[in-house]
Amino acid sequence: MKILIVSGFLGAGKTTFIKEMAAKTGRDFVIMENEYGEAGIDSALLNQEKNINVWELTEGCVCCTMKADFASSVLTIANTLDPEYLIVEPTGVGMLSSIIQNIRQISYERILLLKPVTIVDADSFDFSRRMYGEILTDQIRAAGTVVISKRSFSSVSEASGLLDYIRKINPGACIQYEHYSRQDSSWWESLLKTRLDGTRIDSPALAEPELDTLSLQNPSLPSANHLIFFLEDLIRGEFGCICRAKGLIQTEKGLLRFDAVNDRYSITGCEQKESPGATFIGRDLKRNRLRRLLLSSIYTSSKISGRKTIQNSSRKLPGFVTAPKNIRKAEEAL
Repeated sequence: MKILIVSGFLGAGKTTFIKEMAAKTGRDFVIMENEYGEAGIDSALLNQEKNINVWELTEGCVCCTMKADFASSVLTIANTLDPEYLIVEPTGVGMLSSIIQNIRQISYERILLLKPVTIVDADSFDFSRRMYGEILTDQIRAAGTVVISKRSFSSVSEASGLLDYIRKINPGACIQYEHYSRQDSSWWESLLKTRLDGTRIDSPALAEPELDTLSLQNPSLPSANHLIFFLEDLIRGEFGCICRAKGLIQTEKGLLRFDAVNDRYSITGCEQKESPGATFIGRDLKRNRLRRLLLSSIYTSSKISGRKTIQNSSRKLPGFVTAPKNIRKAEEAL
């Protein structure tokens, strides 16, 4: 899982930027939204996008009062949802350097921190600098890319003054002055392929494998009939070009083991002491469809670090009138 922090002062346009990035790249995103209070307005806006899921952390800031909750939430998302990218949108008054340090403490081979992005509202920059200079300066200094938004400059010199100030704080930052909506896909991909130390993920020595993998913890379906229906869809390509899938699915009557290879699958019973889990290997995996179907209980009622997540509706599967004999026997054995 690769983590990109999109920072910026209050009202800078972080949520709008993330929505544009999701639309331009089509990548597998999970968004961790850190907001004060319970309204979750930005989360609701992000949750309208088809290829992203939103998880909320409220009543505190991930850079200070919620350090432990934040770290455990990142690990939970990595192990449960296994997204390609986790986009962290801190509250606008968060210290970016502290958030980076929090993530670095839990980084390992499956969690990779990318160079963070800071959104700067040009129209409110002078006011923010006067009132909250320490926070704004930290967000710029710790950024790998600084994106200028909301630019109503009256002169070229006014724009130059802003750029010179940013360069003085962070000489090594890439400053995106032209509006990001006019950037091509290569610019967006560069944000998702640059490590915190500046090295590229897509370098020849570090090329990603051709096959994609998704692992889910505690998957469940209502019954063996639903599992059959799911596997029929899977081998027909409804969830991507999956060449291998296997795991243990929790049903109302107990655990069922499944194994699918190309256009064939099998279902058997198993010992109840085993833990539910599933792995999918292939290309163009429909990750969000798989998550919403198999982790419906997490999407509707789960909590991360004691805070309720944004709810998502899961797909409703029609039941079969009669299950095959081997499945009925498996259910009866359970």
